[in-house]
Amino acid sequence: MGNSQSGSGRGFRSQFLPPEQAEVDQLFESLASDQSSPHTTPRSFSLQALKSHVGDALPPTMVTRLYNGMRAAGVTGTAKGPSEAVSQDQFTVAMSHLVKGSAQEKSLIILKMVSAEDGPVKAREVQQFTEELVAAVVHVLDHRQELRAWPRKDAAGTPSRVQVMAAQLLSEMKLPDGKKLLEPEQLDCACDQAVIEDWVFRAHHVATFLGVLVHHGLCLLRSSLSLASLIPERHSDQGREFVSILDVLAVIYLNSHLPREQRARWRLLFSSDLHGNSFSQLCGRITHRGPCVVILEDLDGHVFGGFASCSWEVKPQFQGDNTCFLFSISPRMAVYTCTGYNDHFMYLNHGQQTIPNGLGMGGQHGYFGLWIDMDFGKGHSKAKPACTTYNSPQLSAQEDFRFHRMEVWAVGDFVPQQANTKSILDSDPEAKALLEITGRSRHSEGLREVPDASDPRPRAAWDLNCNLAKALPMCLTEAWAHSLFSKPPPSPALLCAGR
Repeated sequence: MGNSQSGSGRGFRSQFLPPEQAEVDQLFESLASDQSSPHTTPRSFSLQALKSHVGDALPPTMVTRLYNGMRAAGVTGTAKGPSEAVSQDQFTVAMSHLVKGSAQEKSLIILKMVSAEDGPVKAREVQQFTEELVAAVVHVLDHRQELRAWPRKDAAGTPSRVQVMAAQLLSEMKLPDGKKLLEPEQLDCACDQAVIEDWVFRAHHVATFLGVLVHHGLCLLRSSLSLASLIPERHSDQGREFVSILDVLAVIYLNSHLPREQRARWRLLFSSDLHGNSFSQLCGRITHRGPCVVILEDLDGHVFGGFASCSWEVKPQFQGDNTCFLFSISPRMAVYTCTGYNDHFMYLNHGQQTIPNGLGMGGQHGYFGLWIDMDFGKGHSKAKPACTTYNSPQLSAQEDFRFHRMEVWAVGDFVPQQANTKSILDSDPEAKALLEITGRSRHSEGLREVPDASDPRPRAAWDLNCNLAKALPMCLTEAWAHSLFSKPPPSPALLCAGR
């Protein structure tokens, strides 16, 4: 092979920036310096050399798969029969395909990672590869201490969270007959390069996970992959032991469906484990806090919830917009987005006599896609055949379910809680118009704002008005303010004189 590289090899090198090229070359030189195998030359490396470099960062089976992909990489950009060892050209081509390649280029490497044999592979073999890929990602992130405080431990039960994530990725695969890979009897179907290429294009996590193996498993070009958008920072109550319903794979999956600007950090607002089984506590902790994710685990082990795209408000109307969605995490991972049929995205109400009190998403009163009753601990998920707002199926094991754990996470930048300073007339324009028609203006209009330093009214008088207003029911506040200030208020001089 010599020290020189072929023209094709140099072509793939050009996809890397000069500092990246130097890093790729440096890793190859380190691998090639291990001549423990009789099949290697001074310009190639063996499987044993790759395993020695990786150490415990990746499972041995995944290291072998990576090696098979490398040694089958052709310098012309096509796959070829495997060589005895990996040359520098092959290593460069493989890294270029895995890190910067198109779906077609990645599919060439994946086919050889799935099976070292030539020709199409069975869907069953792709399934095994996918499960090992997902497990290897969790393994390497844990090894490199990059989980960002999210647990990696599998939830109890079958299937495991790794299998659930792998099944979600495989559900994006279209077989040669045009059907998606959803049923066990389809696992004997043959998958050629065109099927794998289309799958990589559809299931973007496959390419992302391959990048994680290279960047964090081989410790190559780590600076080019930011984990900030993959795994959010986790902020929860300090000093209190807390194990989330979600593991790192569930968080990775949900985070990828959020708006990009809301993926960097998650902040715990409510947990039934920490804050009790109280609907009043829930309302008090989640309102006016920005977009958030609601997660439930029912008594049958189903994990599901919804994404609220804007702040929750306690009011008798639906709220939110078409970026809200419902989701399932267990026993299967899926996201259900808006259909456009109606605008019943979010609903939160409390303390009313004639309309439902609880938290809901999608559907309609009494028939929500997801409903948490004010009688905390029970709810429903009704879909016959699907939720009208989100086209979601029944998310819980039972239509009317009971749950034992609930969490709400604010996503994106922190939004401080804001006090509700609205009058009853702010939400009732007809009552406001009637008041103005009768010639009785809203004397309390300016009294709900905190006076600044230039305000001539003493702060003490303003505080007294606020305290009196808080002591009265909301519906009496306007009448009280009107009667109190039907005459012009005394001047500051008289107030200071105590008159």
